[in-house]
Amino acid sequence: MSIEESLRQTTQKGLSELFGVEQEISLQKTRREFEGDYTINVFPFLKYSAKSPEITASLLGDYIVDKNKDIDRYNVVKGFLNVVVNTQSWLDALKEKLQHDELIQLTESPETILVEYSSPNTNKPLHLGHLRNIFLGDSVANMLSALGHRVIRTQIINDRGIHICKSMVAWSKYGHGKTPESTGKKGDHFVGDFYVKFDQEWKKQTRELEEIEGDLAAEEAPLMKEAREALIKWEQGDQSVKRLWSQMNSWVYSGFDQTYNLLGVHFDKLYYESDTYQTGRDLVLKGVENGAFERDPDNSVWADLTKDGLDRKILLRSDGTAVYMTQDVGTAFQRYQDFPKLKRVIYTVGNEQDYHFKVLFRLLDLLGFSWASSCYHLSYGMVELPDGKMKSREGTVVDADELVAEVIEKASIESDTRGYNFEITQDEKEDLHRMIGLGALKYFILKVDSRKKMLFDPAASVDLHGNTAPFIQYTHARIQSIIRRAEAEGIDYTDDLGSNLEPAEQDLLVHIMDYSNVFRDAAESYSPSNLANYIYDLVKLYNTFYQSLPIFQAKNKIESRRRVAISTLTGKIVKHGMGTLGIEVPDKM
Repeated sequence: MSIEESLRQTTQKGLSELFGVEQEISLQKTRREFEGDYTINVFPFLKYSAKSPEITASLLGDYIVDKNKDIDRYNVVKGFLNVVVNTQSWLDALKEKLQHDELIQLTESPETILVEYSSPNTNKPLHLGHLRNIFLGDSVANMLSALGHRVIRTQIINDRGIHICKSMVAWSKYGHGKTPESTGKKGDHFVGDFYVKFDQEWKKQTRELEEIEGDLAAEEAPLMKEAREALIKWEQGDQSVKRLWSQMNSWVYSGFDQTYNLLGVHFDKLYYESDTYQTGRDLVLKGVENGAFERDPDNSVWADLTKDGLDRKILLRSDGTAVYMTQDVGTAFQRYQDFPKLKRVIYTVGNEQDYHFKVLFRLLDLLGFSWASSCYHLSYGMVELPDGKMKSREGTVVDADELVAEVIEKASIESDTRGYNFEITQDEKEDLHRMIGLGALKYFILKVDSRKKMLFDPAASVDLHGNTAPFIQYTHARIQSIIRRAEAEGIDYTDDLGSNLEPAEQDLLVHIMDYSNVFRDAAESYSPSNLANYIYDLVKLYNTFYQSLPIFQAKNKIESRRRVAISTLTGKIVKHGMGTLGIEVPDKM
């Protein structure tokens, strides 16, 4: 049992025996300006103790010191009880962590959880916005899996709709039979070029028609009419349209797979809108039958959600074709059919779709699905550049592949300039540059609270100083160098570690022992930024420890062993935490 859990149990028992209080209590880290390791707020218990805050805290403090061997003493600051853990308990906790190699406590109630992320359209390559989605969803899946949950990683491939038809029409008119192979282009980039081409030609036609058609010019442009006709033919099963659709999608999938492999991302189950839209349409029609939805005179189907503070939402167009919402209804239903034991479904989608998911979850509820309340939208802010928002149609997005190549190149230049990799081979150097570049990209994005929008700076991401992955990776490599030297010198940290702790040692140990709690809270709140910033704080504390206390030139062997032990456990946590974020850490750098 951890020190914190032991203290929590003792406190609860003390509250029960002293004041008749039966409730869960929360422990806080003691603020640095006060003596103590954990703080208990006694104000909630005053109505039971019928005593002043100071007396209530003192009575509880006396009980804890008497009953819990881990607690050495306490002090009271108004209504806050600060308890001090004795040194030997910290050292025993260090030994136990190293002996059993259990960095986190697994959940007692594992669940089956589906996490959706990436979910791109098959009309363009992945871009910077997708990267935040992918890294966020993948790290959340990793954290939940590490706790012992059964996690199903999935994406819904947006492979149908008017945007897909635009690329198809553009290739048919302007492609002249070219393929990714004939042009030497990656498949998703190849198709994306025709999506941009459609927009360019469509705007030309719109300008030409404006004088004649006025506000209807955009919809009446020949290219847009062709795209709408292609969508209708696709839904009617036209074989020539289906063949072209299948061919162009296959080009895109090949390109996506190359990017996913480079990013170290995989999926357990893929869903395609081309499969689920029909299921959604059938469910919507059933909703019309049971009165959940209504059909207008023009044959379109709507859901009136105004009583829920939402709007009136179209679910089927007058020509019978499905909209995105219809597809999402079908996809949600299909997932619970495929995985009946699902307890949670997490949709990783940008905050521009907040309203969409409020509507979706309400529609599922109206259709009578009890699991609608277990669906969760993991909303995140957009990633922006110094010159503003990205626009796929205009070809002004930051391409994911190009961005990855850029950060790897910057990592290579930075690493070679500083000369940190002189001990490794050329192959190891190239792998290190990839590791640093990808780590820099992922960490720079993940360290920001997902609810906030962010500005991405490739140069800042590879800085070897500050809150960056390279800074953390370099510290891990330093720790591994210490461990190798300790092994060479025969220093066995499983022997006696003494009975004293220097302040820098204790500060580091206190932070280390909080890892399991931070990890669990980050996983269950879907907040990889909390884990990322914990690791950064850990590395900062370690560097203070390393710079202030000698390891191999310590006063005696006991101190050396203890500091090697602390270094070893720090390294394990850094590797585990960063690995959960999808970031590799090198042993040499």
